[in-house]
Amino acid sequence: MEKTCSKGHTFMKTSACLVCPICEQERTPIADFLTLFPAPARRALENHGITSIEKLATITESELLTFHGFGPKSIKILRTLIL
Repeated sequence: MEKTCSKGHTFMKTSACLVCPICEQERTPIADFLTLFPAPARRALENHGITSIEKLATITESELLTFHGFGPKSIKILRTLIL
């Protein structure tokens, strides 16, 4: 199904997700460590105000897994980031 975002980009999406892939590609993460995560996990962290390593350190893995978009793959990335 063809969709158009608020910036006028036209893109194909088969799901109900309204995230424009063109806008997402142009978007720059707030913090460098966020570039290590896939876009859904990065958005989940940003939406919960986690934009620094210090804030990330205060959240448990089980709490992170409750965030929509943050899954087991992101936990693996997190573990390598901490070590």
